[in-house]
Amino acid sequence: MTKLTAVVEVEVAFYDMDAMHIVWHGNYLKYFELARCELLKKFNYNYLEMKESGYVWPVVECQLKYMHPAVFGQKLRIEATLVEYENRLKIAYQVVDCISGKRLTKGYTIQVAVETQTQELQFVSPGVVFENLKKIGVVK
Repeated sequence: MTKLTAVVEVEVAFYDMDAMHIVWHGNYLKYFELARCELLKKFNYNYLEMKESGYVWPVVECQLKYMHPAVFGQKLRIEATLVEYENRLKIAYQVVDCISGKRLTKGYTIQVAVETQTQELQFVSPGVVFENLKKIGVVK
């Protein structure tokens, strides 16, 4: 599989800080979401397109490892990489300082397809995922 990656950059805002003057741990999930949305756009399967295809994709698992704190005004690069798509969407992330290149946080999320009409969990990703990935050369 060709690796599909998307990158977004953010500057840490004051409202993302906690009482210790570092980014509150929960905000990293927001940063992951920003990168995930960019990744989904790359294969024409953003949240509206998911809904139109008859599926919703709830996050059922996430993991984060914090290595170094981010601080107010720091410019961050968030990378999202699609690592699994056959039965679920597993997306790996890393948050890196734009200037130094130092990795601050890494993690992943797992999303599963649920058919909108029946609310049934799908054990294989819907065909639209394979079709869209094939169009951009990720799947042969």
